[in-house]
Parts: sequence; C-alpha cells; structure tokens
Amino acid sequence: MAKILVGSVASKRSISTLSHLAQRIKQTENEIVQMFRLPSSDNEMQNLPMKPKFSRKDPSVRKLDERFIRILKIFKWGPDAEKALEVLKLKVDHRLVRQVLNVDVEINVKIQFFKWAGKRRNFEHDTTTYMALIHCLDEVGMFGEMWKTVQEMVRSTCVIGPSELSEIVRILGRAKMVNKALSIFYQIKGRKCKPSASTYNSMILMLMQEGHHEKIHELYNEMCNEGNCFPDTVTYSALISAFGKLGRDDSAIRLFDEMKEIGLQPTAKIYTTLLGIYFKLGKVEKALSLVQEMKAKGCRLTVYTYTEWIKGLGRAGRVEDAYSTFMKMLKEGCKPDVVLINNLINILGKAGRLDDALKLFNEMDSLLCTPNVVTYNTIIKALFESKAPASEASSWFEKMKAKGVVPSSFTYSILIDGFCKTNRVEKALMLLEEMDEKGFPPCPAAYCSLINSLGKAKRYEAANELFQELKENCGRSSARVYAVMIKHFGKCGRLSEAVDLFNEMKKLRCNPDVYTYNALMSGMVRAGMIDEAYSLLGTMEEKGCLPDLNSHNIILNGLARTGGPKRAMEMFAKMQHSKIKPDAVSYNTFLGCLSRAGMFEEAARLMREMNAKGFEYDQITYSSILEAVGKVDEDLK
Repeated sequence: MAKILVGSVASKRSISTLSHLAQRIKQTENEIVQMFRLPSSDNEMQNLPMKPKFSRKDPSVRKLDERFIRILKIFKWGPDAEKALEVLKLKVDHRLVRQVLNVDVEINVKIQFFKWAGKRRNFEHDTTTYMALIHCLDEVGMFGEMWKTVQEMVRSTCVIGPSELSEIVRILGRAKMVNKALSIFYQIKGRKCKPSASTYNSMILMLMQEGHHEKIHELYNEMCNEGNCFPDTVTYSALISAFGKLGRDDSAIRLFDEMKEIGLQPTAKIYTTLLGIYFKLGKVEKALSLVQEMKAKGCRLTVYTYTEWIKGLGRAGRVEDAYSTFMKMLKEGCKPDVVLINNLINILGKAGRLDDALKLFNEMDSLLCTPNVVTYNTIIKALFESKAPASEASSWFEKMKAKGVVPSSFTYSILIDGFCKTNRVEKALMLLEEMDEKGFPPCPAAYCSLINSLGKAKRYEAANELFQELKENCGRSSARVYAVMIKHFGKCGRLSEAVDLFNEMKKLRCNPDVYTYNALMSGMVRAGMIDEAYSLLGTMEEKGCLPDLNSHNIILNGLARTGGPKRAMEMFAKMQHSKIKPDAVSYNTFLGCLSRAGMFEEAARLMREMNAKGFEYDQITYSSILEAVGKVDEDLK
C-alpha cells in the first residue's frame, strides 16, 4: 500500500481516474487520523484515568507512541508514517530520532527514517543520533552500512568527543575492522579531539585482541607524548600482556616495575602475566617471590594465577611442588577449572605418575569440573608415554565417545602415533581411515608417524603412497613430513629421490628445517658422498638454518669412516671450539676413528678426557683398544 501512496504523489492524474484506488487512499488517511485522534467527547474523557495535566506519564501520550510504532511496523517508513507524524504534531528533533531508532522495528525502517530526518529543514544529526544508528547497525551485523555511517559522522559538523571515539573504536574492533578503526582514530584526533586515556585503552585493547601487538607500543608512546593523558592500570595490563606474547620479556618486566614506581597497583592479571614470563625464563625463585608479593599486597590469587604457577613448576621439573600447590589452592577455597586440571594431569603424566593423573581425573566430578576433549587427550597421551598396554588407550578412547565427548583430530593423532610406536601399524592405519570418514582434515602429524613407522618396517612404497596422499589432500606437506620421507629414501639407497624431495620443498617455499637438512646429509653420508654432505652443512648455515649437535655428528661420522683421522680430528676440534660441544656420541665416533687408524695413544688420551667429562665408552671400541695397547691406566676402570 505504501507503494500506491508514493505513486499518488508522483502521478495524481492516473490514480484519480481509478475510483476504487482514490477511495482507498482517502480511507487510509481517515484511518490514520482516527487512529491518532485525541479523545474529545466527555464520554471518551471519562474512560481515561485521571492524571495531572502535564504528567510525563500521561497515558494518552504513551498510547499515541504505541500507535505510531504500530504504523511503523505495519506500513514501514513512508508517506503513511509521515502522515502519522503530522497528525500527532510530533516535532522531529534528536530525542524523537533516538526514540524511533530504539523501537523494535526492521533495521531498514530505521535507516530510511534516519535519512529522511537528516533532510528535514532546521534539523541536523548530532553524535547522539549517529551513535544510536551505529549501535543498531552493529547489533544486526550490517557492518558495511555501519562503516558508511561512521564516515558520514566524521565528515559532518558534529563534535565527536573522546567517549564517542572510544565507543566507535570498540564497535569497529568487535567487527574485526582494525585498520578502519585506526583510520578513524587518527582522522578524529586530527580534528583537535584529544583522546583520553580511555580512548587509547580502547585502541590498545582492540589491537591486543586482534593480535596487532607491534602497533601497541607505538600507541603507548603517542599516549605518553600527549602531555595530558597518562597510562593507567588498563594500559599497562594490555602492554605487558602484548610484550609477553611478542616474547619481549625484558620490556614487559620493565613496564611492570615502571607502573609500581609511579604508584599503580598491579592487578591479578598483570601478576599472572609476569609469573608466566619468569617461569618461561627459568627464573623460578623470582616467580615464587612474585606470588608472595601478590599475597602481601592483598591481591587475590585467581584460578589463572594458580594455573601459571602450577604450569611453571611443572616446566621446572618440580612436580611435587606443583601438586602441593594444587592442594593448597583447594584448601584456600579457590575452585579449579578444567584448564588447570588438564595442565596438572599433563605434568603428572609426563613425570610418569600415571596413577596420580588417573586419580585426579576421577576426582573431577567432585571438583565440579567436566572432562573435555583435552582432558581425554592428555590421559591417552600419558598412557602411551608410561608404556601402558595399548588396549588401555583404546578403552579410554571408547570411554570418551560413550560420555559424548567428540574426539578431535589431535585425539586421532595421539592414538596413531602411540600405536605406531608400539608397532601396531595396521591399527594406526585403520584409525587414519576412520579419521578420514569422520570428515577431519588430513593431519600432517598423524601421517608423519605412519610414514616413519612404515619406513622403519622397510615398507617404503607404502610410506611413499601415504606421503603422496597427504600432498594431494593438502596441496603440500610440512617440513617434518618431508624430512621423514627424505630420511627413509636415504636409508634405502634412493638418494636421488631424496634430493628431488628436498628441491621440491624449496620450489613450494616450504623451507627445509634442521631435521630436513640432517636427513639429507645422513643419506649422503650413507652413499659415501661425504664432501657433498659437508658442503650442505655450509649451505644450511648460509640459509640461516642453524645446525644442531646431530648435524655435526652426522658429518663427523662420515669423515671418521671415509675421510680419515685428520679430517675427523679437524671436525672434532671445530666442535670443541663452537657453541655446540661434543657429546658421548661425538666422542665415541672420534674414538672409533682413532682406533681403526691404530692411533691408540691418542685414543687413550681421548678416553681420559671422556672419563673426566662423565661420558661412557663404546664397549666394542674400548675392547679393541685394550687388546692393542694392553691395560690402560688404572683410572680408566
């Protein structure tokens, strides 16, 4: 009907010739007038409850508002609703616009009304009406229209204050429009709107939530240079957390000390962040002193604080302390959550305390904690690590499904890896099939375990088939899977295929890691290509991939077997003077080289050095040296 009315305005001649349409238009106008006509007769007035003349709660006014809302809902925004405004003699001002935008009608009705009001003579939208529409658009997820409205507000003459700017930033941040929020922030700031600490905090928190940590420090410096805007606890909390995630631990610690120096009291969240940093840096005593400081300052330890505390103690190998901290937490009335329980089960499992881990799992119901998929994954992993029968892991897998806990891809990966390590490759292959049937994306870790197990069993073709399958499903593979396949190609004498895979990685921009380089170097050494392997070690360093101890031992082994004692001696000396010092494998490799070359006196000296460092001899090499030179010094026994 609204379209008919629009047509009547645009072309009265054509409609006036249609009597039934003209009559309908007249009827509609009469209905609107009647709907909003104030009661005039004495009888009608008697039916209304008595109220003071100028009361804001006048029921007739409330009823009129409700009737206007009905018109908006029935006829949307258009000539009918405009007619209602005329009949009611409602003044189009900011208050009316805000009221209409707050009405429960379609969003398009609100947008049309907002645009119509903006074109009215003697009316101009202000920040309150713009913000009301922005909130409406945000609620329904119309982010494109919302962004246009924000831009329109910025271009208008209305004054945008720090509080409105803070709210715009928060809204754009929630909509994941970070770059647009930054753009608006600097536009409004350029119009001599001085952001407050709250505005900067909104920006910092938005950047923090979206992972734009580098930009946070830049904003902090801007904030400090404002002169009238000083960082508060919220600012420091976001900054310390950001630096912690960036790995800039020194900066986080410096800010922590700085905020205390200016008289700000750190929150439990800030203390918890610092606690995690100190444990990560291996500063266990410093971390524990921080806990004492929290208590002394009257800052309540939260479940998150206890989680970092227990995790840190577990990382430091202080398993008993971690468990006693958990018991202390319960005694002090702090309720654990499932994340804390999962961490403690993981610590106990890694320490071989499987019974304690299972006991804690069984206590979860009494602690009002429901085990989740991570809990079951942790238990299953602990069972495999403690060398428990594989059937136990299978029973826990069935138990979690019976409890309605849906296994994740990581669950399957743990089971596949565990079955591979217990030589139950066929069971692992069945689980991979089940994983595919359940619709999980291909898991490189699961494929890696299977490919490695098949390679160890000399089932190289089957391993290669799985490798090709992974590449087909994922488009590419991880560096670790490439490394495993290269290692097995090298072991079975298919070095050219190993080299092809290595070159394929570089073409696909899958950068070879230290394990990949080691795998190829090991294959080259097996094939007697020691010079090529030694050259690859140099290439590895040039490409910025730092060799590890295994890298040096692979080359040392190759030189010891084919390059003669001189080159092996040079390599061993190089290792002694580098950051990566020789280990028992290095010493035994070089010792075997000296023994085979008949350099028994040098071998005896090396054995004394090994003895001083606490390294054990290779028994076969040791026996051959004893036979050649007789009894070595009594100290060597």
